[in-house]
Order: sequence, then structure tokens, then C-alpha cells
Amino acid sequence: MSRLITSLEIDGAGGHLGAWRGPEVDPGAILTGSLALRAVQRAEAAGIDIATFVDTLEAPADVPGAVSVRLDALGLAARIAPATSRIGLLPTITVTHTEPFHVQASVATLDYVSAGRGGWVADVSTSAEAAAVIGRRDPAPTADLWREARYVVDVSRNLWDSWDDDAIIRDAPTGRFIDRDRLHYVNYESPTFSIKGPSIVPRPPQGHPLTAVRVNTPEALEAAADAELVLLPGIENLADRVQAIRAGEPAAGSGGPLVLVSIGVLLDEDPVAAERRADGLAFDYVGGVDGLVELIREWQALGVDGVHFRPASLELDVPVIADRLLPLLQANKSERVTTLRSRLGLARPVNRFAEGAR
Repeated sequence: MSRLITSLEIDGAGGHLGAWRGPEVDPGAILTGSLALRAVQRAEAAGIDIATFVDTLEAPADVPGAVSVRLDALGLAARIAPATSRIGLLPTITVTHTEPFHVQASVATLDYVSAGRGGWVADVSTSAEAAAVIGRRDPAPTADLWREARYVVDVSRNLWDSWDDDAIIRDAPTGRFIDRDRLHYVNYESPTFSIKGPSIVPRPPQGHPLTAVRVNTPEALEAAADAELVLLPGIENLADRVQAIRAGEPAAGSGGPLVLVSIGVLLDEDPVAAERRADGLAFDYVGGVDGLVELIREWQALGVDGVHFRPASLELDVPVIADRLLPLLQANKSERVTTLRSRLGLARPVNRFAEGAR
């Protein structure tokens, strides 16, 4: 059986709305990013491959007992990048009200800051609240937004390729920093935007930072074909949903996306303590480590490439995942510095504008 890819979601103090209230949590650490940094460093030391960061354009609901603020995912990932060395970093970026040119430049910059460990989770926004706050466009049907998101993914890759890998020459005697013949206009047209290019950021270390999509709606399923990584929330009808992704037409030059089942977990061997911690909220898995290992092996048999853990509490559940669960899953703890693409067995893409690719 192939090696299991593992990923960890960072969302405030955890997936439980009341996680921040635990005596083990310093609420102020949520807003400084230090709580997230500690969780990601712990995950990296245990061998987890990827950390994702939740974000939306809408402010978190102002619910009594819940933290009603959230750090910008891209900024948090950039904050954590220099303090880590092996784990991949994928912030969520909502493309609906964000200029595609700025999206790709931000992701490319994260790839540089992380020395080739960057990527992003592409998402859309259908809410009237976000549309009103941004003020650039009205809400649109979900299918239209995901169709547009696919164009954003495509133009991002074009813009990442708009610089040849050797475009920066640093020729001091002639005063030439860039070979202008190795920069390319992309001249990209879509139904909702057009971009001439080239990018303002040189080609990223990975060529193309990793693109992920969370398939939580039927409309997002089509966009999965353009992703290198798919996050599949929940465990209901898992076999059918994995088959639907595998049956999709993969992007050109791709063998199809890697599929990770995304599960909310609350880990506690004591059923009474687990129920008390859950406090009436539903999670995909509540229980001990051994039972979760058995389930993960069953999911692997269904064709899942890995697991994306959404811990109820970063402070309580991440240590259990790192210290007890990961050793049973034989996580990759290689000390060798590598890019995220190579860590996941993905080739560095050929530049579509380079002479050899024509």
C-alpha cells in the first residue's frame, strides 16, 4: 500500500467553536499566530506533509462563546513559513472578489518565502455579505463562480510560467538584471477577466505551487479536475465520491489529483470525556487512536491518497495526532529539505512558454 499523505487544518483554536475556552488555550495566542505556529511545528516534527489554513471573505459569525475574528490565511502561512522547513503550507484564497493577477502573485511569493513549500486552496464566495463588503460585483450562482475559479487556476499557471526559470541573469558588467526575451505575455482572456502579463514575481521554486480544491459542493467537483490535491470533507458515501473524482477528466499533463478525505476529529480514549468535550457538536470521528487507524486503512482501500485532519482543538488533539497516531501511520519524517511537490511525488511542471516546451 502506498504511503499515506497527511494534512492538518488550522482554524483558530480548532474546529470546535468553544476550543478557545479550554484552560490549555491562551486566547491571545490565536490572534498573534503563535498557537497556529506551535501546532504546525508539532505537526511538521511528527511528519505531517501539509498544513492548510481556513479563510473566508465573510467575518466569522458573532456567536456568543465563539471567537468572532480570524487571521488572514495567506498572511498566517507567510508568518509560519520561515519558522518551518519541511511541511507544505496551503492557505485558503477566495477568488470570487480577488483579482486573479494578485492571487497568483501572492501564492508565488509564499512559495519563495517557504523555499518551495507553498500552495493554495482555491475557494469561491456566494454570499451577499462578502459582495456588499467588497463592492466589486453582485453574488452569482455557485456553478458560475466555480467555472470562473477554474479560469483563475489556469491563468495562475500561465502567469507562473511567464518567466523562464533563467530569466534573472544579474549581469553586473552590462547592468542587466533580467533577460527580457525570457519574459512572456500571457494574453489571457476569460468570460470575466483578461490579463496581459507577465507576472511581477519570477517563476516560483516549484514552477507551479500546489493547487488544492475542497469538494464540498457538486459544483466544486468539476474544478477538482484542475487541482493537484482534492480535499473531500466527511466520510458519508466516501467510495462514491472518490469514484466521481477519479472519473473526472484530469487536467492536461496530469494523472489526476491526489485525494484526501477531510475529517473532523476529536481524539480521546475516554468516551465520557470525549462526549463532554464535543458538547453536542458533531465530528466525523470521536474516539481513540486505534479505531481511527482502522478507518484510515479502510479509506486507503477505497483509493484515498491521504487524510486531512480537522482537529476539534489544536492544543488537545494535535499532540495526540503527532505523538500517537502518526507513528502508527508511518509518517514521513525525512529531514531532507525538499519542495512540497517532490515530497508528494509530483513532478515540477515544464514551463509552457520555454523554448523546449514549444
